[in-house]
Amino acid sequence: MKQTHLVTILGREIPVKSSAPEAAVREVETFVNQRINEIRTKLAAADPQLVVTLALLNLAEQYLSQQAGTTDLGTLDGRLQELLGRIDAAL
Repeated sequence: MKQTHLVTILGREIPVKSSAPEAAVREVETFVNQRINEIRTKLAAADPQLVVTLALLNLAEQYLSQQAGTTDLGTLDGRLQELLGRIDAAL
């Protein structure tokens, strides 16, 4: 049975429905916030929507790499650094 959980992302409470246990929902919440904060520290002046978008793109790339069975965290980190560098240059 799905329960409603309140998660906080970027200081905003968001109700989400999940059949996962509370601890699993909190783990996802923490993971997402950590990813956002990693990017936020590198792009302190960036719009929050851009930060969330970059975090989402990073997570999607990792997910798809895992699905393909070719996860290489060094390569992913390098790619993220390249993208962040381009954004810094554009700002």
